[in-house]
Amino acid sequence: MKKIHRCILTNICLVYKDDQILVVDRKKKDWPGLTFPGGHVEENEDFNASVIREVKEETGLTIRKPVLCGIEEFKTADEDRYLMLYYKTDKFSGKLHSSKEGEVFWINKNDLDKYKLSLDLKRIYKVMTSDELSEIIYYEKDGKWRSKIV
Repeated sequence: MKKIHRCILTNICLVYKDDQILVVDRKKKDWPGLTFPGGHVEENEDFNASVIREVKEETGLTIRKPVLCGIEEFKTADEDRYLMLYYKTDKFSGKLHSSKEGEVFWINKNDLDKYKLSLDLKRIYKVMTSDELSEIIYYEKDGKWRSKIV
């Protein structure tokens, strides 16, 4: 069994205040629809610093004390491991602005179903807001991609 794997590290962050959640309406074709801000962890960057940087770049807000609240894992077409670290926080400052990623705005958390969501955002949100769930795992079985939440 292989002990060393190539890995792509990313993050996503649920920024919230009361019943409002911050979303990005992504315009990129690879993952369009509403999602939460986030992105890639840069070389030599710690995970916490990367999510703070990504939220700032995409929203203009400076978040504080992001809490790790889940992970997602799948394999890429090149057989690399892709890990997305889920964070959440209600501590932030700054002025909200959109970026090249897409328009950024607040919505009521109960209205999430009223929007076109990016792939699996509903399940990601479920893990992020659960005290009992921690992962979404994608795997291939019988030639088809499947997933499970644990």
